[in-house]
Amino acid sequence: MKKLSHYDKTGRVRMVDVTAKPSTSRTAVAHAFVRMKRATIESVRRLKSPKGNPLEIARIAGITAAKRTSELIPLCHPIALTHVDVSAKLCQNGIEVISEATATGPTGVEMEALVAASVAALTIYDMCKALERGIEISEVHLVKKSGGRSGLYVRSGKLAKNTKKK
Repeated sequence: MKKLSHYDKTGRVRMVDVTAKPSTSRTAVAHAFVRMKRATIESVRRLKSPKGNPLEIARIAGITAAKRTSELIPLCHPIALTHVDVSAKLCQNGIEVISEATATGPTGVEMEALVAASVAALTIYDMCKALERGIEISEVHLVKKSGGRSGLYVRSGKLAKNTKKK
């Protein structure tokens, strides 16, 4: 039976000890969606936000946030990221955010990718709230991760599949 990794045998919260784990190349991709009205999307498309280009600022905010994940999430390990990328794409009913984080080490980069996507989405909200207060952030999830003992994980639609290396 699987168990939560951030608790010891007595139920006390702990940081996971990754000392004995081998360093492997690890990558994670995360997603977030910022739903907004068409008028807001059109304003973003024309770059008429009074604060600047929301998509580019969100991209930089996401990259910066990924690098600070261990400062935001108490039991996260500090990771020497080797690559972070964030993209924000205008869609019919909002903005899709995709982030990717990569590192070589004894623990994964899922949290870094998720923090990057989340902070980029929050930044878009901040940049556009003067135009619309009803903006909604949703669909924050891990899309894919590779590396480490658990192998490849790929989310497919509403169901996820985990293909463990044997």
